[in-house]
Order: sequence, then structure tokens, then C-alpha cells
Amino acid sequence: MAGLIPQPFVNTLLERVDILDVLGPRVELKKASGNHRGRCPFHDENTPSFYVYPDGHYHCFGCGAHGTALRFLMEREGMTFPEAVESLASMVGLEVPRERGSAPTVDTGLYDVLKAASKQFKTWLRQHQVAIDYLKGRGLTGESARDFDIGYAPDGWSNLKDALRAVGEPRLTAAGLLASSEGGRTYDRFRSRIMFPIRDTRGRVIGFGGRVLEGATDGQPKYLNSPETELFRKGREVYGLFEARRDGRIDEVVVVEGYMDVVALAQHGIRNAVATLGTAIGEAHFEKLYKVVGRVICCFDGDDAGREAAWKAVNAAFPTLSAGRRLDFVFLPDGDDPDSLIRRRGAARFNGLLANAVPVGRYFLDRLQAGFDLDSVDDRATLTDLALPRIAQLPAGELRASIVRELARLTRQDGASLAAQLSPG
Repeated sequence: MAGLIPQPFVNTLLERVDILDVLGPRVELKKASGNHRGRCPFHDENTPSFYVYPDGHYHCFGCGAHGTALRFLMEREGMTFPEAVESLASMVGLEVPRERGSAPTVDTGLYDVLKAASKQFKTWLRQHQVAIDYLKGRGLTGESARDFDIGYAPDGWSNLKDALRAVGEPRLTAAGLLASSEGGRTYDRFRSRIMFPIRDTRGRVIGFGGRVLEGATDGQPKYLNSPETELFRKGREVYGLFEARRDGRIDEVVVVEGYMDVVALAQHGIRNAVATLGTAIGEAHFEKLYKVVGRVICCFDGDDAGREAAWKAVNAAFPTLSAGRRLDFVFLPDGDDPDSLIRRRGAARFNGLLANAVPVGRYFLDRLQAGFDLDSVDDRATLTDLALPRIAQLPAGELRASIVRELARLTRQDGASLAAQLSPG
């Protein structure tokens, strides 16, 4: 198994890599007195204060971001250290060495297994009219299916196991593609499902999401994801992030509920949508997204379930909302999801909703004060007691200060006094 990457190799790699080859496609830079300058990708700004120097490092005089090409890939692209090293090494044609006796890494051969499975699922989609008709019925074009590498797992207990027999059952199981019965017999995990490959930040398939065809449930859940594996952690991944960034830099993402929502929005020109994998959006998701963008827009249904999901998102996001990070909310009309709305009303209607997204601070206080009589001293005190522990989760900064000021106005208190009750942040 592979081990740690020797530091001398990292030093050599950074000397070989031209930092402009890494940052150039991701940040708009112009020459400035022998250096290069542009708007910082780590915070919002109008006047460029982000400089890239010939010695291989960057520095922002606005927010203080500083580092090498390696740090840029880790902090802006969300790569792990080994992923960033591998990415840079591939640019200059170097093979990454590993030290013997160090901690093992994951079985990277599983990427090849999942890639082969994705290719097989795509082949089966072209061969099964029932799957093609389903996607057409949902309004998807062949181009959208191609862009997202959508495939199909046909009915049957061993189609994939047989097709990838050369891989072997142990590795297919380790990749999350086979499941086991109580008697120990393995079978295809995904059957009669439209298959959506889930990719990491480098575009490698790490898992799948499967949507069962109508009339083919056979007791199965409507949506099924890969199980937890060496490569796949459902609570940390989002669907569509790689595809959203494939065409260049993005400054914001729209978080929706399902795979089909992501694909439908992209088909209508909104290419920066992502989806959590059947779980509520959590703190780890926000941290992942804010490594890539400065603004996250959570799009929820306008019903009670959607508003409860939004409230959970507020609590998950608060610890992550440091300077330069923005969170807004959009609530769709009752009975609509992004897929149905954009197909029925078009991109202009959906973009209009995004343009009128509700900032997190306003949504937080509007939701919290609902049902309180703010003419009542007791209700104002209760609202304060509910709000302050949550506000304390926010990093110190303008967002926290603005929420405290508004809470002080609502509860007829002194803002400085309220701020003093917060734990140090």
C-alpha cells in the first residue's frame, strides 16, 4: 500500500510547476509590474488585491490568503493534500513517490472499478428503451445524459457482477457495487435504476446514486446511494459539484434536493446546482462548498418540510459562516421542485427566485420570532434567550454583528449589551 509523500519531492514539485498554469484557468489575472493581479477567489472584492508572484506563491492584500499552488488546490478546489500533489505531478509528468512503512492510503484501484461500472451503466442505458423513455418523459435530452454520464442498471441480480467478472467480487463489494444476502451470496446492489455517478473534485467516480424506475420498485427504496466505502462518505459529498466547475470558475452554488433537479437546471442553463445525497445539508457540506465558492443558495420546497429543512441548514451553516461567506434561501411554490418548476416556467422564472433569495440573517430572525408577541416583555426575553446561543455559533464578524443589532431592535434592548452576552468568538 502507498505511504506518505516525501517532503523533498513536494519541494521539487513546487519548483517545477508554474503557478500560473494552476491559477490561470481559475482566476482572471492580468500582468502588473512583473507580477500578475486579479480579484481574489477567496473573498468578494471589486478592486483587485490578489497577486501572483514569479517565485510561485500568491498573496491577497484584502483577506490575507497566502500560499503556493499546492495550498491553492487544497483551499480553493477542496482537494486533500495527496490529491493536490497528484494533480500537480500529473501536470509536469512526475510520478509521486511514497515512503515505505508509513500509514497506508486508500485502495486507489477502486477508482478504476467505479469507472468501469460507470461505463457499463452508460452502455446499458443505450440498450434499454425503457430507461431512455423514462428520461425523455422527464424532459432530459441526450446531451444532458451525456454531460452527466447518466446510465442504467437493468433488472436482474447479477448483471454487473457478470459484466465485471474480471474485477472480482471482493473489489466490486469494496467499491459498493455488490451487496450480500444473509447467506453470504453477493448480488448487484443497483437494479432497475437510472444511475448517476458521483464524482470527487478531480472528476473521479467515487460512488453512485440510483433512481428506481416507476413500476419497478419491488420493495426497493425510490433512491439508493452507494454505501460508505474507502472512497465514499455520503455525509460529506455533494452531487454535481465537479460538473458545475468543469467549464470554469464559479462564485456561487445552488443547493437542491435531487439528482434530477441538478440535471434539469443544467439543461436550462443553470449549471451551478448541486445536491446532497439524500441527507440534510450539514456542516461538512457547507465547509466543502465554501472552499470553492463564496455564496451558497439553499433552494427548498415552500411546504412545511422544506422550511424545516431550511431551519436545519441554518443551524448547520452558522459555524462555517466566516468573513466572505454568504448564505441565502429560496423557497419554491407549493407543489414544485426545481425540476418541475424550470420545465414548466423556464429559467427566467427560476433565476427570478434566485435574485430574490432571502439572506440567512433575515430568515433566521423571521423564523425565530414567528409566534412571539414583541409587545410582550416576556416574549421578547424568551426570543432573546432562544436567539443568543444560536448567534454565538457564528464566527465574529459583520454577519453576527448585524444579527445582534436587528435582535436588539426587535427586543428593544441595547445592542452592545446583547453582544457582550455572546461567548468570545
